Amino acid sequence: MTLGLPDEAATLVLGAQLAQALVPGLVIYLEGELGSGKTTLVRGGLRGLGYAGNVKSPTYTLVELYAISSLNLHHFDFYRFSQPEEYLDAGLDEYFQSGAVCLVEWPDKAGTYLAPADLRIVLSIEGGGRRAELIPLTEAGRSCLSRLRNSAAATS
Repeated sequence: MTLGLPDEAATLVLGAQLAQALVPGLVIYLEGELGSGKTTLVRGGLRGLGYAGNVKSPTYTLVELYAISSLNLHHFDFYRFSQPEEYLDAGLDEYFQSGAVCLVEWPDKAGTYLAPADLRIVLSIEGGGRRAELIPLTEAGRSCLSRLRNSAAATS
């Protein structure tokens, strides 16, 4: 599924629609260059779940934890890793075994140590906007994408 996102507001809307499709235990990789909208997408998702607080990229903290309604959401950012073993050194495995939704920016920096994704979202800069490609990798990812399509159709 590929979507054009003409502005930041469209990225926030996609995040809010995605939020309605989330279920506990999903692992979602957020990929794209700096400034492609990864954290904006997460912010939209959190807003869609009713979170009104500050949402920032966990570049220095590695993970931000959010408990919202019936979901625990963990937002990771591995941009600062210089080698994949830093993932192990940080002791982050337990977060992926907790049943929380895990949204991971820069998953490639954790190498093969990271839990596999159910859904990949690849964001790219395209003209003055962005493009999002959503790629399901498991049955859970396909189900999430189906719920997302239904959520987007209901709000259109």
